[in-house]
This record gives sequence, structure tokens and C-alpha cells, in this order.
Amino acid sequence: MDLSKLRNMGISAHIDSGKTTLSERILYYAGRIHRIQEVKGGGDGATMDYMDLERERGITITSAATSVKWHDCDINLIDTPGHVDFTVEVERSLRVLDGAILVLCAVGGVQSQSMTVDRQMKRYKVPRLAFINKMDRTGANFDRVVGQLRDKLGCDAIPMQIPIGKEDKLEGVIDLVSMKAAYFDGDNGETVREEKIPDALAKAAAEGRHAMLEALAMYSDSLMEKLLSEQPVSDDEIHAVVKAAMQSQSITPVFCGSAYKNKGVQKLLDAVVRYLPSPLERKVIAKKWDNPDEAFDLNPDPKKPLVAMAFKIVDDPYGQLTFMRIYQGTITKGEAYINQRTSQKQRFSRIVKMHADKREEIDSGEAGDIVAVMGVDAASGDTYAAENKYCTLENMFVPEPVIKMSITPTNRDGLDKLGKALQRFSREDPTFRVATDEETGETLIAGMGELHLDIYVERIKREFKVEVEVGAPKVSYREAPTRATNYDYKHKKQTGGSGQYAHIIGSLEPLPEESTENFVFDDAVVGGRVPREYIPSVEKGFRSVLSKGPIAGFPIVGVKASLVDGSYHDVDSSDMAFQICARAGFREAFLNTKPVLLEPIMKMEVEVPSDFQGPVTGELNKRRGLIVSTETVGKTSTIIAEVPLAETFGYSTDLRSMTQGQGVFTMEFSKYRPTPGNIQKEIVEERKKADLAAAK
Repeated sequence: MDLSKLRNMGISAHIDSGKTTLSERILYYAGRIHRIQEVKGGGDGATMDYMDLERERGITITSAATSVKWHDCDINLIDTPGHVDFTVEVERSLRVLDGAILVLCAVGGVQSQSMTVDRQMKRYKVPRLAFINKMDRTGANFDRVVGQLRDKLGCDAIPMQIPIGKEDKLEGVIDLVSMKAAYFDGDNGETVREEKIPDALAKAAAEGRHAMLEALAMYSDSLMEKLLSEQPVSDDEIHAVVKAAMQSQSITPVFCGSAYKNKGVQKLLDAVVRYLPSPLERKVIAKKWDNPDEAFDLNPDPKKPLVAMAFKIVDDPYGQLTFMRIYQGTITKGEAYINQRTSQKQRFSRIVKMHADKREEIDSGEAGDIVAVMGVDAASGDTYAAENKYCTLENMFVPEPVIKMSITPTNRDGLDKLGKALQRFSREDPTFRVATDEETGETLIAGMGELHLDIYVERIKREFKVEVEVGAPKVSYREAPTRATNYDYKHKKQTGGSGQYAHIIGSLEPLPEESTENFVFDDAVVGGRVPREYIPSVEKGFRSVLSKGPIAGFPIVGVKASLVDGSYHDVDSSDMAFQICARAGFREAFLNTKPVLLEPIMKMEVEVPSDFQGPVTGELNKRRGLIVSTETVGKTSTIIAEVPLAETFGYSTDLRSMTQGQGVFTMEFSKYRPTPGNIQKEIVEERKKADLAAAK
């Protein structure tokens, strides 16, 4: 395989910018499919959206890979989702790609997820072209979107084309390098016809070319000299400057068209082949296994020792499918390679090239290629090499989940299937987490947003045939004393034969707020009033009632129990008698400490465009949040607030709708704080109802 003729690229964008429609056109023009399918509006749905859920909802949920040929170049193409909930799909695709197309809507422009994708591309230093899609839509504005690319994403956006007409009058594009107009004829725009530029647009094209050359001259001294001396500039020289400047991530060349109306896609493919780097032109660094501070360059040479990265795991009916990017060496069918994380040797018995959900068996894959291996036990981000303890590749960034739900099967028979489903999904998707709440015993699932969890719940029902119920997890409240009280409790039980006798005197008091202990026992008995062997029994009795408090059955915290006096019986006193006495005495005395419910408080950091700061602050106040600080840098405001956990459910959806999808937040546990009286009353009543229902 000639690596200089290979391109590994992805298509990323905000929701509904037309990524999948563009992928469909690329497949059609490259001869991979023979009939165009649309994402929405009947039919079988787009080729790359192969899951039933994707076709029903008209959204991309998982990234899909395929390979096409354009002219004499092979292109490995990955179509990624746009929703922030599936951001890890974009993250892991960009981690292994050499270049990308950033798709923007000609009406919406640079939107929130465009910014997230832009951050991801910069994180992995992925060179990209921008494609302003949907130029046929009402309100399309090419110049405004180019301006937004510069202002909002801070990139040097250089238009390489201008549109011929817009909205319903979009006819084609003008290439500012060759200075020709391109029209797309035929039923599906498959015939590209080049003509001279229409007279009405000649002036705009000349100005556009001059602006393009001036911008490019900043990256080439020879081009600058030619412009200053007014010498002609050849097309090849322009292409060379664009390629060099784009591959160093200095510029973003901008193209335009309408994928849906079949205009501009072939010209974009020409640019992909011309400007995006081949694996030979990308620098990939690996770290030595035994010394992570020492790094070395990987060489995309098929004869060198293998280094590959497993970037995506998919479980399907035939077993686990592991997508791999080969950085160095060759993967051969039947050979064994070593997982650098586990030091396990694994045999690669089947290697396939993927086309959405269809697969094509191959005997080997070489450096620079993207393949899928069947039946190896790997995790996302694992490095495979020919030698043990050879090297590791920088892992990908995995954002923390922001939302949790409880999940239970409606029938007990479904428990095993649910367990299998959760285990599989958490292995496939690093942002999908599963945990058990130790106090409530519920199974909790956590993810990047309500849509994310909603999709997984739907997949559990369809793929594993398990009916489940989901609900917000119960908040773990605590019960704590607010004042000191004394106790004097006697336990006496005599019914003939050996009886039980124990007597304890002491006090309960709240621990200081800064205390890290939940319970402190103080033995202040003098003169042997309670024998030494029974004092641990008293402490054990006290500790045994801490798990369930008298207000609403939540754990008790922040108590200091002192034992100062008591009495015993030579025959009837025992370890058990003092434990029972301590339990009953504590319960009775704790009610006299005027206990309150404490609720978990989360420290929340919200980042929003400064225009939305007022409404977002107001919403946090409505959720009983306490604003700790606000800071505005440029056009972004960061609000730090303390918000009760019980008030955070549904916040991710509300924040997005309030900020046009541009707000993001993170939260972590901060502390416990007393619950307001009216809310405490509601919680106690709810708990009583639940207990009554359980008793019935």
C-alpha cells in the first residue's frame, strides 16, 4: 500500500449540521454505494446510521467507519455523532485520525458543539478543513460563518471558494485557486461541469482570490515576494502553501456547498486528497513502557515492530469487535500480539475492514490503516505491540459523567440479562458508568446527559429484551443532632432464671462542624461503676443504631456519646444486656437532641456565554443554590455555586435549553448542610408513605 495515497479522516460537527448526509454523498460519489439514502424522510435511513435507533431518531449515536477510493487515493472515513452526550465517540475518533472536516451549518454557524469539537481537534492536533454546508437553506450566510470561525474559534479561516448564489438560488461554487465556476449536473450532481466565472460574480471572485493570497502570504515568504512584485502565482504554489500551513494547524481552509442538494461535495473530496496529511506526514509519539518520560517517534513502516491502538470496542452477536489504528508495523491474521496494559499475548484470528455494519475479511493490515479485530479482549485506549513492555500511546481524554439514574428490571428474571447489558455497555463506552448505592441498594447508571442514558435504556430493552424501570436515584440524606442532652437508661428483664440487667448514664452532643468523624465514643467512667469488659459492649450498641436514624431512617452522623456512670448486676449483666441497653438508650436520647436532616451539597461550576449569566444565576437560586463566585473572561462567564444534590436532577437539559446548548457544567460533592424545615417535612412524609407501602 502506498501510504502517501492514504487519508484517515473524520467528519465532526454540531447536531444537525449535515455530517451524515455529507458522508452519504461521499460514499455515493466514490462508488461505495449505488443509491443515496437520506437521514430523515422515509427510506432505510443513511448507510452510516446503521442502528435502528439512529434511523428512527434521525441522529448519529455511534461513530461508523468505512473506506472509499477517490481518484487514486484510499480514504478511511469516520462519521461521528453531534450530540454532546456522545462526545466520547468524537473524542476517540479524533484521537486516531490524521485529519478532519469540520462541518458548519450556513444558517446556525459556529454552535456550542462546534466549539467542543474544535477543542477536541486542537487537543489531538488534528488539521482540518471547514465545510459550510446547507448553503441552500433560507438565511444561509457564507461570510457570517467565516467571521464566526475567526471570532469564536480563533482560527485563521481562509475561504478557498465562494458560493454561486445562495438559498434556493444556489447553483454551484467558484474555486478561488483555479478561478473557475463549478456546477454539479445530473440527477444526483454526479457530473462536475467547469465554466468561466459568471460576469456578475467576476469582481467578487477577484476580491476573494486577492484576500486568500494575502492571508496565505503570511505563511510563505516567496508568495509574499510575488504578491509585492505583482508576479503571477501558480496553482501548485498556492496548493503547497495551503497544505503546509494547514498541516501545522495554522489555517483552516473553508469550502462551501449543500450536501443535501448534491453541490460542492466532489470539490471538497479533491481538497481532502490534496491538503489533508497522509500517515507519512503525521508525527506520532510513543512513550517507553518502562520510562514514560522518554518518548520516541513511531514510523509508519510496515516492516518495523507493530504498534497499534484499540480506540473503540463494539460487542456484536459474533463477539467483541475492536477497532484499531495501526501506527507502525503490520497486523497479520493468525499472529499473536501483546496488550501493553495487561502484558497478555492475544491471537488475532480474524481481521476485517468495516463499512458501517458490514465487514470485509482481510489477511493483514499495515501501518497507517484502520482495521477491526474480532474476538480479542481489550479495553478502549489499549496499546498493542509485537514486543512485551515496548511502549504506550497517550490515552484519550474521557470526560466525567454529569447525571445519574437508578435502574431496576421489572421482573426478577431480568437481573442476569441487565447485569450483562450494563457490563457490556460500560466496557464499550468509558463515559457510561455503573455503580451500586451502598445505602439504598439501587443500581445507578451515570452518563453524559439524559439523552445518553435514555438511549442506553432503550438499547437494554431492545438488544437484551429486558423491561426496566428507571428513576432519579434517592438522595442520601443524613440525620444529625443540634443540641446536647443527657441520658439515664436502665434495661432490666427478669422472667425467672438468669435475666438481663444493664444501666448506663451519660450524654449525647453534636460534634464540631469541622470534625471528620461521624461518631465519637468517650469513656468517662470512674470507680468501676460499669465494669471494663462491658464498656466496648456499650460502644458496639451505640454504633449499631447509627445506620438508621429515627427521623426518616437515614444514617446518623456528627454525634459524640459520653458514658459517665451506670450500674450492673453480678449475675444478670452480660455483653448482650449492655448492647441492648445502649441501643435503646441511644434511640430515646437522640430524639431529645432536636435532630435535623442534612442534605448533600454539590459544588457546581457552570460555564456559559456571558449573555446568559443573568438567567443561569436566577435558575441556580431557584434550585436553592448559593452563588459562591462569578468570573467573566472574554465572552465566557464561570459561575461557582453550592447546590443541593436533590435540586440538580434535570439541570443538564434545563441549562442547555436556557443557553441555546452552549452552557456546560461540572459538579462534585462538597459537604452536608441542614435541610430547610419545609423540605425536611416533605421528605419525612414521603418516607412514611414508602414504609407503609412496603409493609403492605
